[in-house]
Amino acid sequence: DRQTLVAVLQFLRRSNLRESEEILRREARLLGDDLGSAALSPTGSGLQGIPGGDADSIGGEALLSRVTAAAAIGGNVATVALFFQALVYVNAFSVGASVVVEDQPDVSAVLSAYNQQGDPTLYEEYYSGLKHFIECSLDCHRAELSQLFYPLFVHMYLELVYNQHESEAKSFFERFHGDQECYYQDDLRVLSSLTKKEHMKGNETMLDFRTSKFVLRISRDSYQLLKRHLQEKQNNQIWNIVQEHLYIDIFDGMPRSKQQIDAMVGSLAGEAKREANKAKVFFGLLKEPEFDVPLDDEDEEGENEEGKPKKKKPKKDSVGSKSKKQDPNAPPQNRIPLPELKDSDKLDKVMNMKEAARRVRLGPECLPSICFYTFLNAYQGLTAVDITDDSSMIVGGFADSTVRVWSVTPKKLRSVKTAADLSLIDKESDDVLERIMDEKTASELKILYGHSGPVYGTSFSPDRNYLLSCSEDGTVRLWSLQTFTCLVGYKGHNYPVWDTQFSPYGYYFVSGGHDRVARLWATDHYQPLRIFAGHLADVTCTRFHPNSNYVATGSADRTIRLWDVLNGNCVRIFTGHKGPIHSLAFSPNGRFLATGATDGRVLLWDIGHGLMVGELKGHTDTVYALRFSRDGEILASGSMDNTVRLWDAVKAFEDLETDDFTTATGHINLPENSQDLLLGTYMTKSTPVIHLHFTRRNLLLAAGAYSSQ
Repeated sequence: DRQTLVAVLQFLRRSNLRESEEILRREARLLGDDLGSAALSPTGSGLQGIPGGDADSIGGEALLSRVTAAAAIGGNVATVALFFQALVYVNAFSVGASVVVEDQPDVSAVLSAYNQQGDPTLYEEYYSGLKHFIECSLDCHRAELSQLFYPLFVHMYLELVYNQHESEAKSFFERFHGDQECYYQDDLRVLSSLTKKEHMKGNETMLDFRTSKFVLRISRDSYQLLKRHLQEKQNNQIWNIVQEHLYIDIFDGMPRSKQQIDAMVGSLAGEAKREANKAKVFFGLLKEPEFDVPLDDEDEEGENEEGKPKKKKPKKDSVGSKSKKQDPNAPPQNRIPLPELKDSDKLDKVMNMKEAARRVRLGPECLPSICFYTFLNAYQGLTAVDITDDSSMIVGGFADSTVRVWSVTPKKLRSVKTAADLSLIDKESDDVLERIMDEKTASELKILYGHSGPVYGTSFSPDRNYLLSCSEDGTVRLWSLQTFTCLVGYKGHNYPVWDTQFSPYGYYFVSGGHDRVARLWATDHYQPLRIFAGHLADVTCTRFHPNSNYVATGSADRTIRLWDVLNGNCVRIFTGHKGPIHSLAFSPNGRFLATGATDGRVLLWDIGHGLMVGELKGHTDTVYALRFSRDGEILASGSMDNTVRLWDAVKAFEDLETDDFTTATGHINLPENSQDLLLGTYMTKSTPVIHLHFTRRNLLLAAGAYSSQ
């Protein structure tokens, strides 16, 4: 686009970016030198040299603002604009303030996309005309075209506000905000407070709405219908918004039904583009290291901590002798470097397999017992809970900035002896690990001080040597469970950190916070290894995939994203929740993901195909905890409505329609009623459930703080 090129060259000349100007001219050599020389006359008079480019009609200034807006929004001049953006950023250091406007480099550029294009008094007419057209169209198209109401409403309102037609904006809002879907109420509340142009500058939600195109998935027939209507009516105002601010993902085939659309929409930026979920994901599990498991030891009474009489041993279960074949969907074993297994890890795996041999096979006929840990008198405000994999310790994060660790077995928590005492110990003795512990420090509870704000997330390392905690103070802390002291404070987030979690293999951990990014860390690195950026609002929860090659993040933008640890790419975007996401759980086989949010729904996703495959309705408040049983037969969900619910995961995932057509169009067919998947509901007296954990033998542990109101 020649006009754009000229405007860019002028901008570079005006900002004294000679070098960038030269590079751009060289890149655009196919446009000939005449363009170059024409473009460089600083006044813009050189525009006359371009065929069809008369200076008055284009207007250097206006064009410039159009270019910057296009660069920020990714309009039709994507290539040049992106190139231009890259150049500006390269030279940002030398230019200083002339390029960086406020703290968001593209705020004014983004907003200038709203320069007036239509008569403010006609906006209501335009909108009601389109509304009438959609409501009178055939049923099969109506549901799809109704998706346009919300994004058009927001953009038209913002355009009126930006151009300072405040009374028209107010009347437009009052007339049409009641027509929007109920799940956009929170966004509309924010929108209603933006009544002046000045309000738009600092408002993050609206900037997001501006910079990211709202994605609508519509069948070709419905799209043609809309296009024809807008062109006949010459309704340029709406057509401009559709082209400038919406991304219409067109598919061939039957239009989707209202129910199918409702299941998938509701996020801050519409649905995910289908392209976003096409990348290959290695969702299989890594091969377990091989070592012999002495399953038939006779000295097991000693290890039987529960003090039960010894039961007759069942036949060797398939879990103990895992198949040695590599899972075809698994990532290569060395795709990301994982820590070597230590002897203590091997010992723990052996213990785990012994426990697995005694594991109860759960199912609709055999539900787990549930043991509930209630935090009484937790006036400090319980904000996070975690339980070790072997269920021996429980940790609570509190609003008074403390982290408290309890032992939930008769074995007390002990610290390592002082250096002076350690030097006296015989290092060769068999029980050296026992001798280094100081009996005088034994207690059931240890309190860890260090954070300077509420602790929102906690996570034990798989080997139970370390504990992570993250806080409102912007740090993630690593604590030693040998000395019960803080080893490292990781500083990377500038705002509250809402969640953190160790990788199932240890060493790596992930954190997510108010700055809208998740970070991947390694315990021995001060800086993050990867930064996962893409969410449009706070990252509220994080989870590692069982093979540790992927990280899932849930956000207040009402989407879930799956990130590849190897290269930091986003490989899946799942939309469908109507409120911020607060819980994530991968199935033990790595194929499925369950997510819970403030809308009280639990959604099930097929990771390989990138599809929603189930919706579990029943909770009446935020779902804060989700966990699959050890063999994946049962999904447990815990909520602020004071209940734990058990769902039949086997039934939910069987007979899935994941053919190519479904994947291509998103025609998902969810069962009308999820009640036949509900196996049981268990009420607490007045305790919201904030954590769930299955022991190695499939006993379900739940935790929460009793609330008196």
